[in-house]
Amino acid sequence: MSTGQSEQPASKVPLPEGTIPVGIGLFVAGFASYAFFKVGQLALGKEDFKPIVALWFTTFALVPGFFMPVEQEIGRALAHRRALGQGGKPVVRRMLPLVGGLTAILVIGVVASSSWLTNDMFEGHWIVTVALIVSFLAYAPMHMARGIASGSGRFVAYGTIMGVDGAVRILACVILWQLGVTTVGAYALAVVLAPLVAVLIVLARGETHTDDGPPASFAEVTPNLGWLLLGTIMAAALVNAGPLGVDFLANASEAEKVTAFGNGVLLSR
Repeated sequence: MSTGQSEQPASKVPLPEGTIPVGIGLFVAGFASYAFFKVGQLALGKEDFKPIVALWFTTFALVPGFFMPVEQEIGRALAHRRALGQGGKPVVRRMLPLVGGLTAILVIGVVASSSWLTNDMFEGHWIVTVALIVSFLAYAPMHMARGIASGSGRFVAYGTIMGVDGAVRILACVILWQLGVTTVGAYALAVVLAPLVAVLIVLARGETHTDDGPPASFAEVTPNLGWLLLGTIMAAALVNAGPLGVDFLANASEAEKVTAFGNGVLLSR
C-alpha cells in the first residue's frame, strides 16, 4: 500500500575521507618501488645492484622508524587544532628542532659506522654511504610535509607526496638506464633524492601552508613521541631484518642471491 511518501534510496556508506587519493598514491609508490628494482637490475646487473638493495632496506629500516612518529604527531596536533579552529604553524615550528635532533642522531651514527657500512654493506661504494646520509635529509621534510597534509585534511596532497616520490624515482632510473649509466652512485642518489621533488611540488602548490595560532608547547607535540619512536623503530627493524640479515651473512660470491631475496621481499609487500 502506498503511504503517499516517496521512498528514499538506501544511503551508501562513504569511504573514509582521503581513502581514494591516498590509495592511488600508495599504489603508485608500491608499483614504482618494484619497477625501480627491476629496471635497476637491467641497468647494473643483479650482482652490481646489490649495494642499492642494501641501501634501500637500510634506509627504510631507519627512516620510518625515526620520522614516522614525527609525521603522526604533527598530524594529530594539527587535526586537534583544526577542530578547535586554531592555526597550526606554532606546532610545525615546535617540531622542527626535534626533527633536526633526530636527523643529527642518524647522521652521526652513519658517520661513526661509515667504514663498516661502506666495506661490508655497500661493497666498497662510499657514495652509497653518502646517499644514506642524504636520505635522512630528504625524508625528514617529506614526513613533515605528510604530517601537515594529513593533519590539515589535505589528502590529495598526501597522496601526491607518496605517488611523486615513487614516480620520480622510477623515472630517474629509466633515464639513467637509457643513457647507459652504470655508476652505482647515480642509482643510489635516485633512491634518496626523489622525496625532495615531492616536497617541492606540494610546497609550490601551497599545500604545506599553516596559519598562525596560539603558541605550542613541547607537551602538545610530544605526548606519545617516545612510545611511537620505540614502536616504529622496532617495527621497521623487524620488517627489514630479513634482507639486511641475508646481506650481512652473504659472501662476495652471493650478491645475486641477496638481490633476488630483496626482489621477493619487495614484491610480497
